[in-house]
Amino acid sequence: MKFFVDTADLAEIRDLAATGLLDGVTTNPSLIAKAGRNFIDLVAEICEVVSGPVSAEVAATDYETMLAEGKHLSKIAPNVAVKVPLTPAGLKVCRALANEGTMVNVTLCFSAAQAILAAKAGAAFVSPFVGRLDDIGQNGLGLIQEIVEIYNAYPAFTTEVLVASVRNPIHVVESARMGAHVATMPPNVIRQLAHHPLTDKGLSQFVADWAKTGQSILDQKLPVRD
Repeated sequence: MKFFVDTADLAEIRDLAATGLLDGVTTNPSLIAKAGRNFIDLVAEICEVVSGPVSAEVAATDYETMLAEGKHLSKIAPNVAVKVPLTPAGLKVCRALANEGTMVNVTLCFSAAQAILAAKAGAAFVSPFVGRLDDIGQNGLGLIQEIVEIYNAYPAFTTEVLVASVRNPIHVVESARMGAHVATMPPNVIRQLAHHPLTDKGLSQFVADWAKTGQSILDQKLPVRD
């Protein structure tokens, strides 16, 4: 499974990219607004930090303006994935951009039927929102299972399932078990994946036992090899 971070915070992106665990970035108008930066400049900087796909979303809702915005955004860098909403106009834009070789991320997917349309429109990614479905009492992870099963049944579908609106590590692990291709998550969720109380407990014991030896690894000479 590929890990994308869902943020427009450049400092967070740089920090996570340094781990080597980051495969891409997703942004949206809300995250851009929170960053308080010029949209194009910020996306360009993110594309320099991360070599993988960087989703940049159109702001319009009509076909003509969305298409123009999508073409404009695609010129920022080769790794830009233009993000469009899963609407009839958005799907039409997806097909037009995909035919030109542009990566498209079709977002705000809430049903398997919508995911089928995104794949037929040539989307590189479809973004089903698990957390938002959970919020209204529906089964977000159940939707991921449905989409993965459908896509696997049709080898001609090349669209990757990009699990979005991830709220916790369980969303990530269960999506990975189902075979979803990508999970995009806030920085704190990526960091939570590494945490376990037994890891902390074990490390504390090792550190305490090592301190009792009074040794320092860096002060010790390495053996001479012939």
